[in-house]
Amino acid sequence: MLKIPKNESLNIVPFIDIMLVLLAIVLSVSTFIAQGKIPIDLPKSSHSMSNQDEKKIRILVDKENKLYLEDVLVDLEVLRNELVNLNPKTLVELRSDREAKFDTFIQIVDILKGKDHENFSIATQQQ
Repeated sequence: MLKIPKNESLNIVPFIDIMLVLLAIVLSVSTFIAQGKIPIDLPKSSHSMSNQDEKKIRILVDKENKLYLEDVLVDLEVLRNELVNLNPKTLVELRSDREAKFDTFIQIVDILKGKDHENFSIATQQQ
């Protein structure tokens, strides 16, 4: 065991510096998690509409082609199963990142059309 002589003290300043850096990292990450937002860069459109329907389901596609149903990560089969009992009058808002594959967007539209659901909107960003 290492003995510290009585006339020398333990320098804890570097330890405090490291702990403050770790605290800053944890606080910044927890702030991002608390917001719960999935970053999506919507395509731009000059005729964008904002619809404030109360009965709305959001389907998001991020730039890595990951699907989110109401901000919960799902795959295509889970999305298909969730939309089986959807009321045809319920508005489905599709939000797709501009860098996402168009094929993923078409697969979602195909699922909706297969369920005879034609009440959906495509979200864009105002230019």
